[in-house]
Amino acid sequence: MTAEQRSHPADIINGEALLRRYGDKVANFKGRLAVDADMSKVAWFRAGGKAELFYQPSDVADLQYFLRETPKDINLTIVGFGSNLLIRDGGLRGVTLRLPTKDFGDVKQISPTRLEVGCGISDKKLAAAALEAGIGGFHFFNGIPGSLGGALRMNAGANQVETRERVIEVRALDRGGNIHVLRNADMGFSYRHSEVGKELIFVSAIMEGYLSNKEEIRAAMAKVVQHREDAQPIREKTGGSTFRNPGHYSAWKLIDEAGCRGLTIGGAKMSEMHCNFMINTGNATAYDLELLGETVRQKVYANCGVLLVWEIKRLGEFLPGRIVDPFTVNCGLS
Repeated sequence: MTAEQRSHPADIINGEALLRRYGDKVANFKGRLAVDADMSKVAWFRAGGKAELFYQPSDVADLQYFLRETPKDINLTIVGFGSNLLIRDGGLRGVTLRLPTKDFGDVKQISPTRLEVGCGISDKKLAAAALEAGIGGFHFFNGIPGSLGGALRMNAGANQVETRERVIEVRALDRGGNIHVLRNADMGFSYRHSEVGKELIFVSAIMEGYLSNKEEIRAAMAKVVQHREDAQPIREKTGGSTFRNPGHYSAWKLIDEAGCRGLTIGGAKMSEMHCNFMINTGNATAYDLELLGETVRQKVYANCGVLLVWEIKRLGEFLPGRIVDPFTVNCGLS
C-alpha cells in the first residue's frame, strides 16, 4: 500500500452522514453518542483528529444492541483511556467505541483471592480495590495510567509484573454482540501483546491474586508511584513508553546512545528525563509525534542495528502531505 492510498482528504470525516445510516435506531441507543468528536481530548498526547462517531455504551446490553445495529462495512475502533494512543491528524473513520468507567467499572469480590472487574475501570482503581479486599499481586496496576481493557489487550506491565499473571478469564463481545469467554491460555499473551482478534471488545474479567497484608500491599503501591515520579515525565502530555524493550536491551539506553535524548521535531520531543517517552511540548501534531518516533527508530538502527518496535498504538488516517512512512530495514538509511 502506498502512502497516497493510506491518506484521505480531511473532509472525509462526516459523522452526520454516517449517523444517518442508523436511521430511527438511534433513539434506542442508551449510551452517549458524539458526532465528529475531537479525539485530541481523549488521547493523553492531546493531539490528533476527529472520530466520525464516538459511542460510549451504558451497559453490556446497550453495547450488544449497538453492535448488532452497526453495519459490518462500518469500521469499528475500540479505545481505552488513550494513555498509550496516538490518533493521527486525519482522524478515525467509522465508529469509535469507549467503555466508560461509570458503566463498566464495577468490581466484585467473588472469592478470597478473586475479583470480577469491568474492563472500563482504571488500572489505578483496580489496584485500590484489590488493596481494600486484602488481595496482593495487583500493586503494579497503580503505576499503569490506563484502563483494564487496554491492559488486557497489550498485556500491560510494570515493576516486573504483567497483566497476564492475574488473569483467569475474560468476557468479550464480537461484532454481532455475541459473548465469548476466553481463558488465560486463549489470550495468547506475550510481552506487551495479546493474540486476541481486534474485533473482540473486552467487557469484564475475572482476576486472581493472593492473600496479603494490607500494609504490605499499600507499601508496594507506594513504591510503584514513587518510581514513576522519580523516573518518568508523568506530568507531561505523553503516551508512556514509546517503544518496547527489545530482548535483553533497554529501549531508553539504545535511544540515549543514538543521541536522541531531547531530540525535537516540531512540538514533539523525546523526554530528557526518560528518553523512551515522547512528549507534546505544547503544540505538537500527531504528525510531529509519529515522525519523531520513526526518526528515533532510524537513528537507533543506524547506531546499533536494533530495530525498535512501537509500544504506542497509532490509529487513524494521515492528512494529505503529512504522511509518515514507517522506517524498516529494507528501506535503507539515508
